[in-house]
Amino acid sequence: MRCVAQFEVGYTGYLDHELRVTGPLPEFAREPVQLIAAYRAMASARAFDRKAINLQRTGQLGTFASCLGEEAIAVAVGLAMRPEDVLLPMYRHHGAYLSRGVRMAELLAYWGGDERGMDFQSVREDFAVAVPIATQAPHAVGVGYAFKYRKEPRVAVCLLGDGATSKGDFYEAINAAGVWELPVVFVVANNLWAISVPRTLQSRAQTLAQKAIAAGFEGEQVDGNDYIAVRDRLDQALQRARSGQGPCLIEALTYRMGDHTTADDSRRYRDAEEVEAWQRRDPLDRLRGYLLQSGAWSEADEEALQVECQEAADQAAQLYLERPLQPPASMFDYLYERLPRAYAEQRKALADPNDV
Repeated sequence: MRCVAQFEVGYTGYLDHELRVTGPLPEFAREPVQLIAAYRAMASARAFDRKAINLQRTGQLGTFASCLGEEAIAVAVGLAMRPEDVLLPMYRHHGAYLSRGVRMAELLAYWGGDERGMDFQSVREDFAVAVPIATQAPHAVGVGYAFKYRKEPRVAVCLLGDGATSKGDFYEAINAAGVWELPVVFVVANNLWAISVPRTLQSRAQTLAQKAIAAGFEGEQVDGNDYIAVRDRLDQALQRARSGQGPCLIEALTYRMGDHTTADDSRRYRDAEEVEAWQRRDPLDRLRGYLLQSGAWSEADEEALQVECQEAADQAAQLYLERPLQPPASMFDYLYERLPRAYAEQRKALADPNDV
């Protein structure tokens, strides 16, 4: 028997959790300006996350999925993309939306059951939050196909969790993206848990990145808690996709430090020691520590930023809570451009029950 093909999966990391620089930094990270902007965005995402959970716990918001511990991935995606690119995210990575100009109040409206929250006033073509697992992956393929067909130098970026890579939607999507050499970047946030199912029980594959190999394109791993590493690999993948070199899959290794959602209690299936170990790898602590160590950030800067982020989150919550509620019949207004007759009749009955 002879070997007919060989493959490798690369891993990238620049700044470890002990603040050691493990290799030459990419150019963007050699000046503090971009890193400070990224850290500010990550702190803002965490403040939003904290506010949303507080609103849910007090009965003022629906079930919410925390992004705690995964901010580096989301913010790197949001800042690496161009405004004309299209984001197709899962339900956890709010920092990607916020980094692309979506307002906190808009996201709170969505999680409060108001579909108007997904009618973004900034990035008008970004897709809405995908709650069903992996359904955004085939959508990303459709967006990428449209870009290629129109010869537009744009990229579709699809954010997924590790559990999504076990779904048929995902496999079909990466296969189509590979066959058609589409400008799609798949970013898999491998946080080691698909609700209560650990990564070890999801797949026998040594990495999730290697699943791209079967689809005919590159897959790689990156330290998902290292903003510098995630941003660097995203920059490279976006540039390749934009220049017609096809798709890429980036598996970002991270950890879900909170519950799956506010309807979950992860203490039932995770050891406290595991959570504590990953808390020491907090992506915000890592980037802040590096900036402090390099003299680009100070404790006074940190205090001012925390106040600023809290005030922004409080203001967003106030805007959300003061927004007039929509009537129940409005639930039909976001389904179709033209309602089918059956739905139109239901909408009429709900809007005016005396006129039935």
